[in-house]
Amino acid sequence: MKFRANKPAMGSLLVRALFFSAAAALTINPALTPVVAAAEATETPVVTTGSAKTRFLALGIGKSVIIDLPREVKDVLVADPKIANAVVRSAQRAYIIGAAVGQTNVVFFDADGQQVAAYDIAVKRDLNGVRAALRQSFPGIQIEGVGDSVILTGSVSSPIEAQQAGDVAARLVGGADKVVNSIVVRGRDQVMLKVTVAEVRRDIIKQLGVDLSASMNYGTAVVNFNNTNPFTANGGPLVPDNGFSASALTKGLPSVTATMRAMESAGVVRTLAEPNLTAISGESATFISGGEFPIPTGVTCQTTTAGAIGQCVQTVTYKKFGISLNFTPVVLSEGRISLRVMTEVSEVSTENSLTGGQNGTTIPSIKTRRAETTLEIPSGGAMAMAGLIQDQTKQAINGMPGLMQLPILGTLFRSRDYVNNQTELMVLVTPYIVRAVAQKDLSRPDDGFAASSDPQTDLLGSISRIYGVPGRTEPPARNYRGAYGFITD
Repeated sequence: MKFRANKPAMGSLLVRALFFSAAAALTINPALTPVVAAAEATETPVVTTGSAKTRFLALGIGKSVIIDLPREVKDVLVADPKIANAVVRSAQRAYIIGAAVGQTNVVFFDADGQQVAAYDIAVKRDLNGVRAALRQSFPGIQIEGVGDSVILTGSVSSPIEAQQAGDVAARLVGGADKVVNSIVVRGRDQVMLKVTVAEVRRDIIKQLGVDLSASMNYGTAVVNFNNTNPFTANGGPLVPDNGFSASALTKGLPSVTATMRAMESAGVVRTLAEPNLTAISGESATFISGGEFPIPTGVTCQTTTAGAIGQCVQTVTYKKFGISLNFTPVVLSEGRISLRVMTEVSEVSTENSLTGGQNGTTIPSIKTRRAETTLEIPSGGAMAMAGLIQDQTKQAINGMPGLMQLPILGTLFRSRDYVNNQTELMVLVTPYIVRAVAQKDLSRPDDGFAASSDPQTDLLGSISRIYGVPGRTEPPARNYRGAYGFITD
């Protein structure tokens, strides 16, 4: 196939397109205005292959470069015209235009079929606009094209700057999946998180009831009267079945027995957990302190070769409880810290427990206090991440209808059950940007601890003794008196 470019000032130039497996094509446009390549076009040292020197040429999509040839050419070969195109404007000048991301090559031939010049073409994204935008906001970051994607390199002072640079590049190139973020963070900060979980619970239970029973004889007939008033507010009686009783019995006369059951209970529970954890900015850290208790799940029995059931073994699973802390800090500008925090305090409880099985196994429940959130806070600042104030009151009165409503005598025919539960829970978080310290500036709980000698243990009943920490002197202002330290007896 032959194409002819008609231009009176240059005569006629015959350009032949050679086709290979991918059906290479040549575009000839005599009316095309020459376009000088932008700064994206680069040329590297030549590589000699056969009778021509092969040069590497990088182009941006939609960019062009002018090629001045050493002598007149008659033919040009473009391996993949979908990647790049060659336009011959004169006998010794051609234009190569980038069309799509990829690689191809262009070879020029003279009238004798000898190679005049050869170029390996790599068409990449035009990153001049993206590079200028990043340079304005992030001077220390470079961007380069890798196929259809881009790679970010360089260094920044904080992880948030690296993330922001990646977001800007993703918007400019058309998606986060086309950005490879290889930015290095200089001097990544370490964050220590101090979490305090404090809870106080107060329970009050009052129960008062009177049970009456009577027996009357009329001739051969016997009439028995029995009135038992249950406690229902707390799900069952807490007082023992026996109590103060009074009875009246006269021979031949009716007998009456009254039993009064009464109890008052008050309890206070204090729970305090202070887990501390340190992590690098941008990384997650987890702390767990607790245990596991078994829960029966079934019975596994072995089967003999004869099909009979052999030895059976109880199977169990384990449920975790204790104190857990998980957080991910990110140090922002001006010393502020973004925190993703999850803290949990759980304990084994007999409330809502289950009893079952042939052996009457009791499966306890777990009481859990959990908080999870994301917050922003300055270094050294404290914030109440979660809080709960709960006041629960239950009261029930049971008795014999009619008689229990009598003004004073009705007390003999009814029972009163009163339950009041008050709970206050608070979770406080305090992050710190920390630096490494020397070993001598740290202290351990066992500093200065020593076991008591045999005479001290036998004669004085001491099991430990406390000494001053070696090499450490207390300031003169601290004039402690008496025993002090982590352990005192």
